[in-house]
Amino acid sequence: MKRLALFPDTARIVDQALVIGGLRLDSLADEFGTPLYVYDRATMDASVSAYRQALKTYYPGKAQITYAGKAFLCKAVAEWIRQSDLWADCTGAGEIEIAHNGKIPREAIVVHGVNKSSTDILAAREHAGTLVVDNLTELHGLADPGGTQRDGHSPDIWLRLLPGVAVTTHHSHTQTGQHGSKFGMTPDELVEAAQFCREMGLPLSGLHFHQGSNFRDPAPLISATQLAVDLVKEIDLGSEWHFCPGGGWSIAYHEDELPQPDVETYVRLIAETVVERCKANSLPLPVLHLEPGRSLIARAGVALYRVGVVKRRADRTWLLVDGGMADNPRHALYGAKYSCLPASGLDRRMEGPVSIAGPFCESGDVLIEDLPMPKIEEGELIAIPASGAYQLSMSSNYNGARRPAVVWLDRGGAQLAVRRETNEDLSRRDHSIPDRPANQEATET
Repeated sequence: MKRLALFPDTARIVDQALVIGGLRLDSLADEFGTPLYVYDRATMDASVSAYRQALKTYYPGKAQITYAGKAFLCKAVAEWIRQSDLWADCTGAGEIEIAHNGKIPREAIVVHGVNKSSTDILAAREHAGTLVVDNLTELHGLADPGGTQRDGHSPDIWLRLLPGVAVTTHHSHTQTGQHGSKFGMTPDELVEAAQFCREMGLPLSGLHFHQGSNFRDPAPLISATQLAVDLVKEIDLGSEWHFCPGGGWSIAYHEDELPQPDVETYVRLIAETVVERCKANSLPLPVLHLEPGRSLIARAGVALYRVGVVKRRADRTWLLVDGGMADNPRHALYGAKYSCLPASGLDRRMEGPVSIAGPFCESGDVLIEDLPMPKIEEGELIAIPASGAYQLSMSSNYNGARRPAVVWLDRGGAQLAVRRETNEDLSRRDHSIPDRPANQEATET
């Protein structure tokens, strides 16, 4: 079954039921409820191994893999990052706190952000080894007394370049490297920033850029990497410098996108371009950092939903499930395309297309449109693959939705990683306002 290739590495069909990590999905739903997100560690480990092998094969210098926390970060994922000897890319104090709680060492935490608050900067000073500076205003603030120093620690500084070229993605909102983007510094600004670092004695050691998320053609990385390395020749980062061309390498979300994008092709192009351009500029090879957040974890995650209502109409069949845009806004935001399988009864033949939507009061609360499926009845369980990234990390409490539970699958066992939110959680931060006396009229101000 072609659609099975979208699921985690350990996905199997046993007795016409979906099994991941040796466990039946319908049994997991019975135990933990729905909506439910399951993460298969074996798939995540295999993805890391693929990147490590490609770097070993094609890059002769030092290299590091950095997990992008914005894809999805919780304490269990942070602990996996530490156990896997990865770095963690954190945006803001919240993600830094999760990484710290997962005991990721300071030197393995790198902090991003286009408009870092004073709280973000303080958290970076306390817990991070590297701070990626997005703009001159931020950089000037770091030069204030105590700007980067705290208890004798000064995070290394990388500068974020706006290369002026984006990769091709499925939606303009996932492009970040083009002219007009809110991210990073132009080459002229970056040269000015490097000069400022030298004048103020700030510990500048690296260069970073990012061109977009969920792309399949790595060709635009060539010109951006060439520009970045040429700038390093001009600003002089020393004999051991760090270079990160971002991440964003895609995975297949739908059977029309198979086969899965090849990690080796992506890594080889970056590595060869860096080596060639460093040689042309008589520069030492940098420590090469890759940030493959989505392609490390997206395919490891599966979302499970229970069908509550089936509406069979002349123009469309709707499967209405117990989750939707509150836990996965990607279709509503980007028109993202997904696939699906029933959790059991997989020997049924495919019938006409169905659309799958959630319970929320928005016409945009749709997960999947016009996907061939077997005849599905009310009460059945469905499984949506490639649900591990940019879903729960962008989830909300819209309509009072409570965020789903997350279950970690490893070595044949299932462990609760994130408990399901409760009604009490929804009002935990609320404060009451005083009652107005019944005979007191409102006054205009």
